[in-house]
Amino acid sequence: MASAPSAPVFERVAGIRAIAESGRFKAWFLDQFGVLHDGKKPYPGAILALEKLAGNGAKMVIISNSSRRSSMTIEKLQSLGFDTSCFLGTITSGELTHQHLLKRNDPWFATLGRKCIHITWGNRGAISLEGLGLQVVNNVDDAEFILAHGTEALGSPSGDPLPKSLEELEQVLMLGLEKRLPMVVANPDYVTVEARDLRVMPGTLAAKYESLGGEVKWMGKPDKVIYTSAMSLAGVDAHECIMVGDSLHHDIKGANATGIASAFITGGIHAAELGLTEFGETAGEDAINALCSKHGSYPSYVLPSFTW
Repeated sequence: MASAPSAPVFERVAGIRAIAESGRFKAWFLDQFGVLHDGKKPYPGAILALEKLAGNGAKMVIISNSSRRSSMTIEKLQSLGFDTSCFLGTITSGELTHQHLLKRNDPWFATLGRKCIHITWGNRGAISLEGLGLQVVNNVDDAEFILAHGTEALGSPSGDPLPKSLEELEQVLMLGLEKRLPMVVANPDYVTVEARDLRVMPGTLAAKYESLGGEVKWMGKPDKVIYTSAMSLAGVDAHECIMVGDSLHHDIKGANATGIASAFITGGIHAAELGLTEFGETAGEDAINALCSKHGSYPSYVLPSFTW
């Protein structure tokens, strides 16, 4: 009997220098949370690594599952001390969602109604729907679809978010299921790193909705649309770019599906699963292999953090 094929073998590197100086990749697609910063401050060595990459002539594009628009991501990075002139551009799932809701030239969005239940942020700042021609409603019976940008509140017709617990938001989703409302998720992440803690993201709600039979439109990683948009922006083919991210399910799985190389940062959202407690700590090979197999996601390179 033939043995089962083994999982692809990754290369371990201490930092990105060897990859960059190989000249193999013209474009670098970078996740932000868990790679460049933790939402509060840059990771040690990240700013220097970006500067070195830029000096090496790399075209860098931020591709993020942030539910906020691209311009706000640039402002966030600037506030944290990053030189945003290093980046060719920024593509966020929030920006993709905004553009699809605005233009409606995609067949799926063309049939979407205008009345929505809006699941948004509260303490982190609600997402504006201005200019999209949408009507936020309070009652599921009046809605034509669910729009998920956050996990803290429900949008209201007045524009002021109404704080809600995750349990309360899940109850709203149950009502949406009964009415068979489609759901647009503007941030497919399940969790994100925030000052070493993990915060629940809209993807968690969307995954539950989908598992119960709801229709979900995923706007961001691991869907190919965000990678192909980045390739178009950078003017490169799949073999000329590399994705750097900390999520096996989103960053690495999407890279695998799109046919581009990837570098997995172990010190991000999977740190606890890999038994890591300190920044820059090296994960065990068996633990990495097991986690990659669990997610069916296989990086080209593995490194502890985004450093040179």
